[in-house]
Amino acid sequence: MSKHPDQSPTYERFTGMVETYDRYRPRPPQVVLDVLLQLAQTSRARMVVDIGCGSGLSALIWAERAETIVGIEPNTDLLRGAETARSALPMSDHIRFQTGLATDTQLPDGCADIVTCSQSFHWMDPQPTLTEVARILRLGGVFAAYGYLLPPTINWEVEKSFMAFESKIKEGGRLPGTVKWSKKGHMESINNSGMFRFTKELWLHDIGESSADKMVGLATTSSRVSTLLQQGLSEEAIGLKELRDTARRALGDGPCPCYFSYHVRIGIK
Repeated sequence: MSKHPDQSPTYERFTGMVETYDRYRPRPPQVVLDVLLQLAQTSRARMVVDIGCGSGLSALIWAERAETIVGIEPNTDLLRGAETARSALPMSDHIRFQTGLATDTQLPDGCADIVTCSQSFHWMDPQPTLTEVARILRLGGVFAAYGYLLPPTINWEVEKSFMAFESKIKEGGRLPGTVKWSKKGHMESINNSGMFRFTKELWLHDIGESSADKMVGLATTSSRVSTLLQQGLSEEAIGLKELRDTARRALGDGPCPCYFSYHVRIGIK
């Protein structure tokens, strides 16, 4: 019997999401990098490992801030998308993406200054993942599990409609075969792991630009929404049409400021 739950159905559900992720999901802000580098007591990381890197959004932001960047991702489709994005950069030989699991990265002991899980730690078995994270971190290295709050701050009517849409989607329960851990337990898992000398959590914020169509697009980056649409359900049936109508009425046709809040949980080895 496997020691840990089989996560294959979980990460396979993200197949086909590359274009949607790259178009609608926000890039983590530079302030996240600033904070993690300061806590790691370096101005430029020797190595950053991004576990559950997806299509590469959270790994490629380190391109100018680290000597080596390694993205770990079990979904081969997302990994191909990440490699395509890497190859489009002018200088990217110091970035690599490889197939791997959060519990088995195949990286050497103590190799990383910083290990991150961006919008991904809730898909990982926390204790074996944190054991692996601590193994690959050097002494004084920093682990950060972070993600953004949905919906972003943009317009109260749109946000209310977005939350109603999310609630409707969750009514159907979890997709068969998938395993997921509560984000509310992230800090407790880090504290209870016994792997870190210091832990803390904080909020960081970023200002960007969004629109009615981008807000709707952001809602579709949920793998559950994508799956329901692929199964033939209409936008009206899952509540997406109502969100679209509300967003277009409230926001109009043009872009407008959008404020993302990031919840960051940190452990220092």
